[in-house]
Amino acid sequence: MRKTGLLNTAIIKEISAIGHTQYLIIGDAGLPIPKDTLLIDLALKSGVPSFLETAEAVLDEMVVEHCYLADEIKEKNKKLNTEIGKLTENIACDYIMHEELKKMSEYARVIIRTGETSPFANIVLVAGVNF
Repeated sequence: MRKTGLLNTAIIKEISAIGHTQYLIIGDAGLPIPKDTLLIDLALKSGVPSFLETAEAVLDEMVVEHCYLADEIKEKNKKLNTEIGKLTENIACDYIMHEELKKMSEYARVIIRTGETSPFANIVLVAGVNF
């Protein structure tokens, strides 16, 4: 057993296997999952686990060089947008339209589904390298 950090074996496996520039998406409970995309479904009930809990755990383990958020989060979920900004302060992030973010999910290596039910609680993480 690991001493600290992420304990979910499926997520650890995917972070270990992800390649430079591949996408890992953390999504809310309503994000559509493309048919052939690997899904790690953590959703237990509404709000559990939260998007922020999940994002923090993943970001503690994964090298991320860039991220994308839905532009709509700036108006529809200001509080979460602020909290995400704190988590990603050292990562270059761009805002794109939510429809474009959903299209990016078709190219994701994996999507982690949370129990989050607040609007536009989705992030595309672009894998970096540690060298």
